[in-house]
Amino acid sequence: MIVDSAIYVDGRRDALRPLEEIQDTWRERGGFAWIGLYEPTREEFDSVAGEFGIHELAVKEALKIHQRPKIERYGETVFVVLKAARYVEEREEVEFGEIHAFVGSDFVVTIRYGEANELGEVRRWAESRPDLLRRGPYAVLYAIMDRIVEDYIPVVAGLEHDIDEIEVEVFGNKPDVSRRIYELFREVIEFHQATQPLAGALERLAVVEAHGIDPEVRRYLRDVQDRVLRVTERAQGFRELLTNILSVNLTLVSVNQNDQMKKISAWAAVVVVPTLIAGIYGMNFDYMPELHWRYGYVLALSLMALISFALYRNFKRTGWL
Repeated sequence: MIVDSAIYVDGRRDALRPLEEIQDTWRERGGFAWIGLYEPTREEFDSVAGEFGIHELAVKEALKIHQRPKIERYGETVFVVLKAARYVEEREEVEFGEIHAFVGSDFVVTIRYGEANELGEVRRWAESRPDLLRRGPYAVLYAIMDRIVEDYIPVVAGLEHDIDEIEVEVFGNKPDVSRRIYELFREVIEFHQATQPLAGALERLAVVEAHGIDPEVRRYLRDVQDRVLRVTERAQGFRELLTNILSVNLTLVSVNQNDQMKKISAWAAVVVVPTLIAGIYGMNFDYMPELHWRYGYVLALSLMALISFALYRNFKRTGWL
């Protein structure tokens, strides 16, 4: 579905026009076009790709979701895949989305999947900066990347808060903490996979793919790259921290299980002594020591109680009970 389409001339938005008229209009006026789509069908995207001459292989790539961040060149068109993320406070989860962008010399086509990033806000911000839009279609790509990276900051803060909570729960012996660690570990890994390749893509865009990009936009892209690197370092640190927390949790679980086994073994030892004595004197042989003694019953009970108490005191002193 096409959510917005506009022509930008001298950094300012022109009147909204039908897709069929955009190509001739922007070339006549010397500007560039920006077409925004949201989860388009193959037919919808084919109509846009036909207008801008996007390569067939690039069209196939654009319709695939769940890709890692990357940048590829198809002729004079650059295809960029970006992973958006946002922290949902109510569920304490990270929600991911995906943005594909085609950038040519005089057009930008963006495709959004998921709800993690609203490009409408990016468009409004860029339109408030005509000095930026005058620098061409790559300025739009910078605005999108800048917003995506800016949205990573609350995600980092949310993950850090969740990790702090998990550390408290681990040492508080909460029953479901292991499950939460694994779930958070999965989110951190996915977030790291979303941010790490983006730094390399930005480097390639700012340096290797630099021809045709305004020098000022290249400086902006390098700034975004620096921020992505910092986010990636934090995400890597979260992975290592969660690995350590998981190891500590497994150690604490093992220690707790060992303590429980000690208690079970100690009580079993306390119970087995009177059971053994009662079993021996319950065999009913005619010739057994003290079997017909008047105080044999009292002696047997006293012996059971004394040995059991001695075992209990010993296990209590050693910390098994």
